[in-house]
Amino acid sequence: MALLSVRDVTLRFGGIIALDEVSFVVEPGTITGLIGPNGAGKTTAFNVVTRLYSPDAGDVLFEDVSLLRTPAFRVVRRGIARTFQNLNLFRSMSVLENVLVGAHSRGREASEREALETLDYVGLADTAALPAASLPYGTQKRVEIARALVARPRLLLLDEPAGGLNHQEVEDLGGFVQQLRDDLALTILLVEHHMGLVMRISDHVNVLSFGRKIADGTPEQVQSDPAVIEAYLGTDE
Repeated sequence: MALLSVRDVTLRFGGIIALDEVSFVVEPGTITGLIGPNGAGKTTAFNVVTRLYSPDAGDVLFEDVSLLRTPAFRVVRRGIARTFQNLNLFRSMSVLENVLVGAHSRGREASEREALETLDYVGLADTAALPAASLPYGTQKRVEIARALVARPRLLLLDEPAGGLNHQEVEDLGGFVQQLRDDLALTILLVEHHMGLVMRISDHVNVLSFGRKIADGTPEQVQSDPAVIEAYLGTDE
């Protein structure tokens, strides 16, 4: 059974079709990539899964149960957490306070203990008392991942985690995402423009273009698909 199943999801904004009968699955224990050009519908798909948007048609199943009647504030309790394309930290709050936001449902004492443990796991224990805004951009990205992890999700959605990172940080991120999958028995859905990262760490890749899925398969299959080359990777013509 797939952990997440997106089935024939269509979403319109006025006359614009943002998602057009999109279907894909995320198998347990995998890293699944979701790629496509700007405006392809990737973040929109994330927003449907996490209930920020309601589709006009189709369904989203998590552990074979529809999410469409789950309000956004209960999605984390169902076992889904996410990061955002643009950093979404509370800049005036400390690193620890930011991570505690992700553990709000666990009770104060347990929340603080788990937040500190999570910061230690991601290598940021020594930043707990610092203002989030004082940290380098790449470190802030890891704080946002820690905030998602402290909710103890089974499915983690990462929206362009490599955006704004330098080459070494991207290399480190790839190993870190694989470590999350292996250490925490996480399933990960990854939206990312950094193709080297996606192809290196993903078990399966889905490709969107103008709101439609045009291909899916292993990284090797996707990279050699003519429709992907034309729509996303470009041609020499």
